[in-house]
Amino acid sequence: MEYHNPVLLHPTVDGLDIKPDGIYVDVTFGGGGHSKEILRRLGPDGKLFAFDQDEDALANALPDERFTLINENFRFIKRFMRFYGVKAVDGILGDLGVSSHQFDVAERGFSTRFDAGLDMRMSQKNDLNAYRVVNEYDDANLRRVFYDYGELKNAPALSRTIIEAREHSPIKTTEELKEVLAKYLPERLRNKILAQIYQAIRIEVNQEMDVLKEFLEQSLEILKPGGRLSVISYHSLEDRLVKRFIKNGMFEGEPERDFYGNFSVPFNTVGKLIVPDNEEIKLNNRARSAKLRIAEKK
Repeated sequence: MEYHNPVLLHPTVDGLDIKPDGIYVDVTFGGGGHSKEILRRLGPDGKLFAFDQDEDALANALPDERFTLINENFRFIKRFMRFYGVKAVDGILGDLGVSSHQFDVAERGFSTRFDAGLDMRMSQKNDLNAYRVVNEYDDANLRRVFYDYGELKNAPALSRTIIEAREHSPIKTTEELKEVLAKYLPERLRNKILAQIYQAIRIEVNQEMDVLKEFLEQSLEILKPGGRLSVISYHSLEDRLVKRFIKNGMFEGEPERDFYGNFSVPFNTVGKLIVPDNEEIKLNNRARSAKLRIAEKK
């Protein structure tokens, strides 16, 4: 089984403008596709650090003295760079979202294709899983999850239906969840709505929006002037955060103006938004919603 096909491989690594003796970080190692390409372009004195919180990814570690794989969430990028004695880096790559491997392993509970226990944890060390979200969250929090992370307008109805169902018995599997919510899944929109429901629960379980914000803020701190940030996102929630942070270094509000009335922003945008071509989408369906943004620290 293919662990993970790297999406937008060459544009993403091109965006880092690799220096042969530079220090780079791939915060979403997965099957190692992007990391292999970075190492191919690095010289003997270059270094690559990679993060992946999923223990399954450790089996893909690359036998290269220039490479270090860290089995942790990339929200801790600054802490681990300090641990390894690195104060600043030349480039950071992030391929956000769920890996092909995680979707394809039924028991992880990420895919709408399989029946599995309600899990959806990217790291098996996490206490919070999909079972707890579905069976323990109160009405207000379930509504928040479905509305904020699934952008589902009928979030109140979904929440009420789940709470009523679990009063009789816990909802233990993805198939049971689908049965409980069946009346909200008309055949022609079934896959789309299920994807939104699964996305919402998965984002909550893995704190994906908080993690992304922390990662972007720390990236700004550890990138050298002229260092590059190359990030692929897969849904509008992620892309809006990445786009806004690259544009003005903030997630809310407006940046301060300098003495001359110009906005003081930390990044220059490099090129335009990049999306996969039809050929790549044909070869790798997961690429269809990918959006790549590249920025350079001033």
